[in-house]
Amino acid sequence: MCNRNPPWWNRRTRMERSLCAIAVIALVMCIAMTFALAFIGYHYQNQLESRGSANLRPTAEQLVKDSESQPNAIQTTHNNDVCLTPGCVKAAADLIKNINEKVSPCDDFYKFACGGWVDNQVIPDDKTSVSVFSLLQDELNNKLRVLVEMPAEEKEPKFFEKMRNMYKSCMNLADIEKVGNTPILTVLEGLGDWPVLVGGNWDESKFDWLQMLIEFRKLGFSHDILMDLSVTPDFRNNTQHIIDLDQASLGMPDRSYLLRGLNDSAVAGYYKLMVESAVMLGANRSAAEHEMLETLQFETILANYSLPREERRNISLLYNKMNVTQVALLAPKTHWNKYFNNLLSDSVTDKEEIIVNVPNFIRNVDTLIAQTNKRTLANYMLWRVVLQSFATLGKKWRELAQEYNTVITGQAREEPRWEQCMSSLTGSLGIALSSLYVRHNFKGDSKHVALDMVEYIHREFLKILDRVEWMDDQTRQKAKDKAHAITPYIGYPDELLDNEKITELYKHLELSPNDYFKNVQNLRRWSTDYAFNQLRKPNLKGDWRKHARAAVVNAYYNALENSIEFPAGILQGSFFSRDKPNYLNFGGIGFVIGHEITHGFDDRGRQFDKDGNNKNWWDSKTDSNFKERANCIIEQYGNYTVPENSLQINGVNTQGENIADNGGIKEAFRKPLNLKKAYQEWVKDNGAEKPLPGLNYTPQQLFWISAANVWCGKYRPEVLKLRVQVGSHSPAQFRVVGPVSNLPEFAQTFNCKVNSPMNPKHKCSVW
Repeated sequence: MCNRNPPWWNRRTRMERSLCAIAVIALVMCIAMTFALAFIGYHYQNQLESRGSANLRPTAEQLVKDSESQPNAIQTTHNNDVCLTPGCVKAAADLIKNINEKVSPCDDFYKFACGGWVDNQVIPDDKTSVSVFSLLQDELNNKLRVLVEMPAEEKEPKFFEKMRNMYKSCMNLADIEKVGNTPILTVLEGLGDWPVLVGGNWDESKFDWLQMLIEFRKLGFSHDILMDLSVTPDFRNNTQHIIDLDQASLGMPDRSYLLRGLNDSAVAGYYKLMVESAVMLGANRSAAEHEMLETLQFETILANYSLPREERRNISLLYNKMNVTQVALLAPKTHWNKYFNNLLSDSVTDKEEIIVNVPNFIRNVDTLIAQTNKRTLANYMLWRVVLQSFATLGKKWRELAQEYNTVITGQAREEPRWEQCMSSLTGSLGIALSSLYVRHNFKGDSKHVALDMVEYIHREFLKILDRVEWMDDQTRQKAKDKAHAITPYIGYPDELLDNEKITELYKHLELSPNDYFKNVQNLRRWSTDYAFNQLRKPNLKGDWRKHARAAVVNAYYNALENSIEFPAGILQGSFFSRDKPNYLNFGGIGFVIGHEITHGFDDRGRQFDKDGNNKNWWDSKTDSNFKERANCIIEQYGNYTVPENSLQINGVNTQGENIADNGGIKEAFRKPLNLKKAYQEWVKDNGAEKPLPGLNYTPQQLFWISAANVWCGKYRPEVLKLRVQVGSHSPAQFRVVGPVSNLPEFAQTFNCKVNSPMNPKHKCSVW
């Protein structure tokens, strides 16, 4: 008899039958939902096409009205009317994420253009802020990390090995922990001991502050802690170098901090840093608290003697030329021949000329040093050695520094070690690092496109000079001569690919892969030697070494060279891409180009002539007219209150950057997007540019949005306070709303009503 198997369903367990039933029901529901969504989508698309641009979101309705009433608006476009290249699609996606259409561009253009970006950003615990600049720098740092950590190539230049040795020694935390406090204790002992550590065993008779300063210089520590000594181009004859004597560097971010006293949390944090450092090295806590308080009081006196930032904007007031004999008459208690001849590389005579920036500071400090207890003076000088050494020591030191940083900047934890070590390369080793970067990453064709943009914006600035009514003809011509003489440096100099030249630059620098403390000292000493060795050499404009730090996200105007510089690092991302429409590039890097050009004519840049010398070329009436217009900018920004902390912007300290922002965006907009002139010519030569997909904004509107996106940023309260109180730049939102509210072109583009927040009747304009 044959046994027949029962049916498949009967062989399933109860649980298996239940699961099968659920799966079938789910499949049926998915199919039904697919048909339903397809049906809804079909009808929704028909509604969109039938309504055109009428049913945009309420906030967008203010932007995109009927084209007859708003000539700048565009209608909803079909695929063949928009740019669908990868570059355009990515740019559109970024802008869509950045914009907050719940805010009207006429009410607050920063919140409109950057609101989405700000909402989507979270400041990492190891950062004080996040911005478009910082995100691009992070991308750049990751590329640099890959290059620095990859195995050395065969027959690689020696300077790459030195750079990698510096990085390896910084990353070698095991060795840094192993040596512990020995490196700094050895230094302190060699300098005669830190009094707070040795108590009554410190021998005051052996202390000579000037000899100790000379030893600092030999060891690779800063010699600028009592007076700042440097070699710079002569501001009034910039073909040569000259000795410069200035007020001291301080241990806190700005003199204004120290003047607040110990009731201020930042000063209290600094004092705690001093005390805990001494205790960690073996000092008695009670003695440390007493002696470090005296040390802090001494530094506060130095801060009191220092000239505030607001009073350092007039270059002529800082140019006080004396010879050594005259400096000795100004400050007779200091042995100046010994000072100069032991700190500088070249010997000097009594007739050597020196620029004394703040004569009163030098006079006061000369007296202060003579009157101060030697123990207090030695404690202060050696505290500054310890402060410079934090980053080179072990974990406990970094934790102590991080505690202080949290008070000052709000940064919750220290950066990853590799980022700290990368920062150690971008300073004095920046040329070697840039050479490595441009050999692997920078596309040379971007340089030519950027140069073309510089030419467009440069010509527009010349037109602005022709149009301004407040200049006399003679001053106008000198301004035009200066504008014509501006030299642009784009990307990187060809010498970065010349191994012989870079090898020559670093030939006297020795760096090992194991001793980070010593490497930092060697690098500091080499850097100071290099700077001081320029004293008897001519100052050559265009020297490639001055324009070779390409691996940074920044841009510069150099008043002494009358040049603008846009390193390779900034010619990417939100600022520039060959794959993006021109109106976005002009809003991004174009704004920055205009900004740097205008720096040549802001309150400080205008004090230099076309050759880069500090020379007054202004007619007195025109000079008064400029100051009146600059004062309008000062008052405008000085009346802005930062909502996060209720602090007012310092309109004086930020005026240079604010003038540059206002002029830069005007130059960038008027040239490429003046449909009656330049843009029409550009279109005739290159073909019309299509709008972006998914965005119902005209090219003009997208220009302004792109320009605002340059400054999108988010800051911790502590660092925002720091930036407001001592920074030369206005906070991000005011770098957007300040300039656009001064420009009629913006109000016209977005149809902002008169007296709306972004279109006030009273506007400020310098250029």
